[in-house]
Amino acid sequence: MINKPVPPVVETDEVTVVVATRNRPDRLRETVPHHRATTIVVDNASDQPLHVPGAEVVRLDENIGAAARNTGALRARTPFVAFADDDSYWAPGSLARAVEIFRAHPEAALLTGRVLIGPDGRLDPVSAGMAATPIGTPAGAAGPSVLGFLSCAVVVRRSAFLAAGGFNPRLFVYGEEALLAMDLAAAGHQLSYVPELVVRHFPEPAGRDNRARARREARNRALTALLRRPPAVAARTLAEVARTQPAALPHLVRDLGWALRHRRRLPEPVELALRRLAG
Repeated sequence: MINKPVPPVVETDEVTVVVATRNRPDRLRETVPHHRATTIVVDNASDQPLHVPGAEVVRLDENIGAAARNTGALRARTPFVAFADDDSYWAPGSLARAVEIFRAHPEAALLTGRVLIGPDGRLDPVSAGMAATPIGTPAGAAGPSVLGFLSCAVVVRRSAFLAAGGFNPRLFVYGEEALLAMDLAAAGHQLSYVPELVVRHFPEPAGRDNRARARREARNRALTALLRRPPAVAARTLAEVARTQPAALPHLVRDLGWALRHRRRLPEPVELALRRLAG
């Protein structure tokens, strides 16, 4: 259960909160009142049009998955964009603090915050992993370097996000963050974990098809390797997917040609960092 919403407060006019959603109006009614900045809700062709008090709603004609966030970022007019899911929100003070950090760190393109799950505020294991990253903290960076993130827990420099192409529509959802992280790092930007920025996340305990999610995550992991990693890494990833998620292979095969046509190797420092993360 989400805490009672606070009265609407705009703590910064330099951030736009972008929320992509589909068929979850009840969750939006709970979370949107917590957003402390201008908010754009991008509706991925919900069955019924959404009305969300306190937010601008952009309704899409079709469900484009994570790329709906690109639509919100394009519509925003602020230098920074914070992404949230329809079941999450940024804790008070986090957005204003993110602006201060970006101003102090001009090389930063992405700040990812500490995610606390549920009413009891359990630390998300992904956040714990980021705090212990083996790729360290570069001199002058805002925090430990990351090459991945949870999409509901990042604030981005809008210009860098758009220049990198945002979330690739071909990946749709689940695991779409990895490719964007690689491309931002390849462009020379810093991506940092900043635990003082806090996200509250209230995922529903049931209702999602976990098997379908696992298939799509496996497919996207393989496509991302084909798009950016060395041949040996791509081959190992394909073999792992074939062994652990064979049901993902038909979905993967359809996009192999596209991935090979858009293949682009990462700069060596980024590739080395990915290898360190993989152990």
